[in-house]
Amino acid sequence: MTPAETPSDRFPLSANLELFCIFDKGDDEGAFGPRHLVSHGWRVLGEIDVDALRGALADVVERHEILRTEVVRGEDEQYQVVHPPCPGEVVVIDLPADDPRPRDERTDEFVNQIEYSELSAKVMPHIRVVVGRFDERDNVLVMLTHHTASDGWSMQVLIRELAERYAERTGFGPANLPEPVQYREFTAWQVDALKSANANRARDYWRDTLRGAQMSMIEMDQPEGVVPGYAVHRFVWPAELATATQHLAKALRASPFMVLTAAFTALWHKMTGATDVVCPTLTSGRAESRFTDAVGPFFNLVPLRTDLSDCGSFSELVTRTRRTCLEAYAHELPFAHIAAEAPDLNTPYAAGNLSACAFQAFQFPTNMDDSTFGDLTYTEVRKRTQSYPNTSDIPNGIVFTLDMLPSGEIAGHARYNKADFLEPTIEKLCGDYREILTLATVNPTIKLREL
Repeated sequence: MTPAETPSDRFPLSANLELFCIFDKGDDEGAFGPRHLVSHGWRVLGEIDVDALRGALADVVERHEILRTEVVRGEDEQYQVVHPPCPGEVVVIDLPADDPRPRDERTDEFVNQIEYSELSAKVMPHIRVVVGRFDERDNVLVMLTHHTASDGWSMQVLIRELAERYAERTGFGPANLPEPVQYREFTAWQVDALKSANANRARDYWRDTLRGAQMSMIEMDQPEGVVPGYAVHRFVWPAELATATQHLAKALRASPFMVLTAAFTALWHKMTGATDVVCPTLTSGRAESRFTDAVGPFFNLVPLRTDLSDCGSFSELVTRTRRTCLEAYAHELPFAHIAAEAPDLNTPYAAGNLSACAFQAFQFPTNMDDSTFGDLTYTEVRKRTQSYPNTSDIPNGIVFTLDMLPSGEIAGHARYNKADFLEPTIEKLCGDYREILTLATVNPTIKLREL
């Protein structure tokens, strides 16, 4: 498709898209490569009308411009160009009927396989739906988007809208959807917001908070002869651990996320010996409420700095983490703008053998769990146990993710570059984190040196 040529059809990049341009390695790898994707899977019960699903996907692409927006990366200027509406691809795969394994296990495997797909950032739209059919009424639906067009939160918006539009197209009344807010509207808002007095106060906060700080990193294995590529290690932990986490959070007037983050900080302290720990966390980046139902790469990386030098116990660490989180969220800026106020923050990357780890806990407000739209019922595939040697790309380092399931269990995974780390190293990292969280929630007064 030919992009518009007139300047009036060009829109500035958001801070996130500018950050992606920093990690630009061309069209074949990196932030704009075909495997820098976001994917989620849902079990769908009911007979799917494939033509209606294609029509519903076209409706969604028409609603959200970012799904058909090109990021032009010229040497002299970079900008967004919105293309006209176009149909999205729906692929249907009949799953073998003679496979004796439980369908939940096969579902996990299928989603893993589809995650390791390619979707070029040059092709419009930036979305694909793949349906795996066990039989006429039992399906797995996997949605793929390029990361330049969405994030994890966006996937929750997209599946709900797809379900609403599908129900409308199959005779169940008009879809109940709000007027869409476009990503370029967010970009325009952000450009102005970053010039405001609030943004200047936030810059002052980060300049003071991160003065002399460096991102906390661990040494990579860097095994020889390994072809670069990303793998994922998955795990599920028992409900007792989640319950203990929630109880401790309530007792300390914190959130479960703050307890989980404190345990991650304690892990990094144990691994590095550092008492000045800076761990990045991923946020939704949707501080302005009118962008709640918008689609695009809103997510943000926020560095959380914690001083452990005189921290006596884990409960005290949670209290410090609570204060750090509340202050950081109150002064949130795009990561590139935070880093601009902290010139030492990214210095460890220069060593070439060190890696950071971003920590996140999924807290989407609209997860679909046995949600019925028309004659289909959708349940997100969240309890995933199968590690996989190939998965979608991440720009840098390790991404460590936790999700508290409706069952009460904790599911999680760590994505990493196989050229940087061996699988046993990642397994140990996850196991050590679990041990710290278990010890700390059983005995919150435990000394950090005992974790």
